[in-house]
Order: sequence, then structure tokens, then C-alpha cells
Amino acid sequence: MLRGKERDEVEVYDVITYRLKRCLTVPNARGFADMTSCEHCCCIYISGRVADCIHRLDAQGAATEWPVNDRPWGLSVNAEHNLLVTCRVAPKIKEFTTDGHMVRNVDLPGDVVHPWHTVQVRSGQFIVCHGGSGDAVHGVCMISADGCDIVHSHGGQPGSVTDDYDAWVRSLSS
Repeated sequence: MLRGKERDEVEVYDVITYRLKRCLTVPNARGFADMTSCEHCCCIYISGRVADCIHRLDAQGAATEWPVNDRPWGLSVNAEHNLLVTCRVAPKIKEFTTDGHMVRNVDLPGDVVHPWHTVQVRSGQFIVCHGGSGDAVHGVCMISADGCDIVHSHGGQPGSVTDDYDAWVRSLSS
């Protein structure tokens, strides 16, 4: 469970009973933005937006971290079991191995402003949701595998009758 706390911990709950099983310490954790897991690598990743880093906890609870050198936000794991980090301010996607080595840095097209989250589909293309409070466009788009082109886009200006992501973006921003 990811929620604001005074202590640097992640609570682990039983998936059936929802009972607290244990707490894992995450040293230097401040400002969690997102969390994801990798079943293959038996770990969880947490984006630390205050320290601009990724925290990794293995199955035994051992914690490591590495710098992103950008403001990390959304996290997902791709088919190669690498971590995709969506950077909101930059805007870009950074791909890391499970031990924090940079695989690649994908700059997003100029029309993709303030990205929230990215997933990579089997074709290598990226699905990115983007747009923040005050941005001209909010939407979800498919980006080419090299990050250069928007292949397909869905969304539009805030408040439009169709493709209205404005209310959703306001709820994320608050």
C-alpha cells in the first residue's frame, strides 16, 4: 500500500485477509509518487519524487536506491523486466535494469506535456497518459518505440464534451 506516512515504511498486507503482515523500511524515502512490482525479479520499486530517486526493495526487505536525475513519477515494468520511469517535468521515459543501470532515455514528443504514467506494449510502443492542471491538452497517446512520434492520440482540450480528461487530471493534481 502506498500512502503518505511519517515513517519510511511500506506496509505489506495479505492479499486474501487484508491483514498487515509486516512493514519494510525504506531509508531516505520522502514523497512517494508511485509503486510497482516485478514478479520476475521479486522486488518492488517506489518513485521518490522529493529525492529524485528510485527505491528498490527485494523479497527479503533489503533496500537500495539510485538517482533518476529527473523528477520520477509513474512506474511500470516492461516485458524485459526493466523498470520504466515516467518523468513529469522533463518529459521523458527512463528505462533501468533491476539494479539501477540506465538502459535508455526516451525524450517524449513536444505535444506530450506533464506525463503521469507509461506502459510499454509488446510491440515496443509506449502508452502515455499526460496533461496537468492548466495544460492545454490532456490525454492518452501511443508513442513510437523510439519515442519520436505520436502514433495515436485520444484526448483534447479540458472541458470538451468528448475526450474530457480534465476532471480526471484535476483529481490527480489535488
